[in-house]
Amino acid sequence: MIKMKKITSTIIYIFMIAIMLSCNIASAEDCNDEPKKLYAYSALLMDKKTGRVLWEKKGFEERAMASTTKIMTCIVALESCELDEIVKVSKEASKAPKVKLYIRPDEEYYLGDLLHALMLVSSNDVAIAIAEHVAGSTEEFCKLMTKKAKQIGAINTCYKTPNGLDADGHYTTAYDLALITRYALNNETFMKLINTPSVSFCEINEGRNFNISNKNAFLSMFEGANGVKTGYTSKAGYCFVGSAKRGDLELISVVLASGWPNNKTYRWNDTTKIMNYGFNNYETKTVLTSNKHVCQVGVKKGIGESIDVLTSQDVDITLSKDEKVYILYNVNSNIIAPVKIGQNVGNAEIYVDGKHYLSVPLITNTEIKKITYKHIFNKVLEKFLLFSCN
Repeated sequence: MIKMKKITSTIIYIFMIAIMLSCNIASAEDCNDEPKKLYAYSALLMDKKTGRVLWEKKGFEERAMASTTKIMTCIVALESCELDEIVKVSKEASKAPKVKLYIRPDEEYYLGDLLHALMLVSSNDVAIAIAEHVAGSTEEFCKLMTKKAKQIGAINTCYKTPNGLDADGHYTTAYDLALITRYALNNETFMKLINTPSVSFCEINEGRNFNISNKNAFLSMFEGANGVKTGYTSKAGYCFVGSAKRGDLELISVVLASGWPNNKTYRWNDTTKIMNYGFNNYETKTVLTSNKHVCQVGVKKGIGESIDVLTSQDVDITLSKDEKVYILYNVNSNIIAPVKIGQNVGNAEIYVDGKHYLSVPLITNTEIKKITYKHIFNKVLEKFLLFSCN
C-alpha cells in the first residue's frame, strides 16, 4: 500500500511538472491569467499584425532602454546602406566600453558582418563604427534614429547614443519600443540577422577572424520565438524585447527594468508570462470585410435617386475570448450629386467592449452625375416625342 502511494505521488508530481512546462513558466500563476507579480518596472504586449496593445504595465512611461536601442541602430543602417559597404573603424569606436568586439582603429569590415555583431552579441564598439559610417558622427546618427522613431509613431523616444549606453535624454517607452520592433520585423534582412544562430567573418585587410553566436536565450526557450534584442545598463536594468509567432498570431513583448544583478533571468520569466498570456487568450478575427453592402441612400439633384453604400476595407482585430465587437454605421443623409466611385459618404465606427477602436470609411460603388439643364431638356424632349408618336 505504501509503495502504491509513492507511485501515485510520483505520477501526480510528474503530471504537475508537465503542466508547468507546457505553460513555460515555473510558477503557480495560471497561464490564462493576466501577467501578475512581474519583476519589470514597465512591460507591454502588442499584436504585430494589428498593432493593438493587448496588455501593459506602465507601458507609456519613459525609461532608459539599454541595448534595445540597437534595434533602431540596425534599421537605420539597413535603410541607409548596402550590406557590402566597407566600414572603417575610428579610434573613437575602438574605445567603446564592454560589451565589445574589440575592433581596432583603421580596420575595415563589411557592414553586414558588423550588423551581425551588433545584433547577436550587442557590440558597443560596432554600434559606434556603424553610426559614424552612416552619418559621419554618432550625434548625427542619433538624430536620424530619433527622426525615424517619430515617423514610425514612437513620439516618446529620443536617442543620444547608438549603442544604448546611459546618457541624459536617451529614453523610450515600452509602447514605443514595441512600435519600433513591429516596424523592424517587417524588414526581411533584419529578421534574418536576429535569427542567425552563429556566424564567422574576417577583417578585410589583415584577415583577423571572428566567430560569434547569438546571445538571445529566448530563441531556444520559447516555442515560436523569433527575436529580438536584450539590453542592460546600470540605469536601465535588464531589458528585453521579444517576438514570437504561433500559427497566424505573432506577438511582441517588452520588459524594461526587469531586475538588476544578480537577477539576469527575471526578464525571461517576465517575457514568458506575458507571451503565454497572449497566446492563450487572444486570436485574430476578421470583424469587417471590404465591399460589404451597408445600405442604400438617396442622392439629391442627381441622375439617379439613390446609391449603394459599401465598406472600404477588411478589418482584423486581435481579440480575447471575452471581448465583444460592436459596429455603428454613420452614413451621410445629405448626399448631393455629383457622386464619384469610391467617394466617402460616412464611417463605420468599430468598438471593442464599448471603447472606440477604429473608424473605417464607407464608400460608393457607382457614379451619379448631377442633373443639368441639358439633361432636363432631353428628358422633356423625349417625353414630347413619345407623346407625339402616340
